[in-house]
Amino acid sequence: MRRKRRLPPASLPQRDGIDPVRVALPADGPWPTVRAYLVERLPVGPGVVDAMVRDGRFVGADGEPVAPDTPYLPGASVWFHRDLPAEVPVPFALDVVHRDEHIVVVDKPHFLATMPRGSHVTQTALARLRTELGIPTLGAAHRLDRLTAGLLLFTVRPEERGAYQTLFRDRLVHKEYEAVAPYDPDVPLPRTVRSHIVKERGIIAAYEVAGAEPNSESRVELVEHRTGLGRYRLTPYTGRTHQLRVHMSALGLPILGDPVYPVVAGPVPPDDFRRPLQLLARVLEFTDPVTGAAHRFTSERTLEAWEAYDTWAR
Repeated sequence: MRRKRRLPPASLPQRDGIDPVRVALPADGPWPTVRAYLVERLPVGPGVVDAMVRDGRFVGADGEPVAPDTPYLPGASVWFHRDLPAEVPVPFALDVVHRDEHIVVVDKPHFLATMPRGSHVTQTALARLRTELGIPTLGAAHRLDRLTAGLLLFTVRPEERGAYQTLFRDRLVHKEYEAVAPYDPDVPLPRTVRSHIVKERGIIAAYEVAGAEPNSESRVELVEHRTGLGRYRLTPYTGRTHQLRVHMSALGLPILGDPVYPVVAGPVPPDDFRRPLQLLARVLEFTDPVTGAAHRFTSERTLEAWEAYDTWAR
């Protein structure tokens, strides 16, 4: 097996839990200076690069700022921090459920993305935890949708992250979710739902392909019901994007607060935290691949539409 090449250590610290960007200088090229290479290759105007150089925002492997005349050094690395987008703070706490020298398990609130992506960068579980816990090496072993609340597993040591990620890849983690959705006595439950789900890049909603070989499987159970609503236990046996949301919608039981299934709703202001998706990652159970310990974690969160529907719906 070909060993993955180790990247050089960053010569800038994290900022707000976000790693600096590394620019690798090619082994050969016509550039007389580092500045000339950056002007040609970075997707910004030359004036932007020059301003960043004047401000000392590019640094070499030794941590020293790149000067306008710093000679080009083939194979070297240059580091800098991108300008981060302004983000509306997600006004909900990340509750630490478990922490040891190998892993951190947290109970994520709705509206907080797992990892930096797109317009969500510092307001993510990973960035916030790195800052709040003072663990810059923290990494996510798996992810939850931004709109889904519940249990998330993070690793402390980068060299151990692959072992925990493999648990999810090999389906060695038992996961249970809870959802609030309409109750329909004509939908026979419990049942196992299997379908072929496709999620295309750049398209919000995933979709099912009728007649194709199933690549997703979920167990759907009704726990209790009242006044037209049901509380459901959902057990995914595979991990397709939006899988539980797609399967519940296909049953005619779309999860309350879902802005995508069955119909994609219009955008909402970034500071609108009303009517969160009523989906919660309730249970996370696995055998620790590093210590051998048997772990079972349970979320203490509740789904508001079940506890106080009128408050959730207002």
